[in-house]
Amino acid sequence: MIIAPSLLAADFTRLGKEVERAGRSGADWLHLDIMDGHFVPNISFGPAVVAAMRPHSKLFFDVHLMCSQPEILLEPFVKAGADQITVHIELGERVPSLLWKIRALGKKVGLAVNPPTSITAVQPYLDKIDLLLVMTVNPGFGGQSFIHEAVPKIQQADTWRRERKLNYRLEVDGGINNQTAGECARAGADTFVAGTALFQQHNMTAAVKKMRKMVNDSDPGLADLMV
Repeated sequence: MIIAPSLLAADFTRLGKEVERAGRSGADWLHLDIMDGHFVPNISFGPAVVAAMRPHSKLFFDVHLMCSQPEILLEPFVKAGADQITVHIELGERVPSLLWKIRALGKKVGLAVNPPTSITAVQPYLDKIDLLLVMTVNPGFGGQSFIHEAVPKIQQADTWRRERKLNYRLEVDGGINNQTAGECARAGADTFVAGTALFQQHNMTAAVKKMRKMVNDSDPGLADLMV
């Protein structure tokens, strides 16, 4: 399993320290939500901020582009230190070229699907990705409540993965806490993005440990699925 604290919930007045705290917590990845104010109604941070954070962490940088023109951002984020870049299925006919470009840049390839979008939309791309991100809130803001109607999507994505003998990671993001992480693990998720549930805890190390235990208790097989 992968536990990925979401930097969107960090204290932005001490970002470098927060990145270092995540690195000491026992987490596996750092999830970076990039929002442009167009694809979603919010703005977060850009490549310069990611580049500034990179020296502060050895964690795998999981960059999620919630942007209407990700094609102009791929190279800047690769240069900034991204290890994986995720784009959205909602971008339609641009998806194939975006996935190809991320792979050509030598990075892991992720594809995300929003709550209103049918999970069937991702089917043509499952053999071309390293990670499928099932959004469990409508993207754009942190601290939202988990949408339980997304759970069948996770189950379907896991079924396809097993049926087609594919190896993409199945990531969930939005309203993830100890309880909802366990629910998603039972549905087949193996990669858990959590913002408030981790960064807002005084002892992030204990919070990561507890979430990992809750996930393991829900699906003991995930204990062996590490980076």
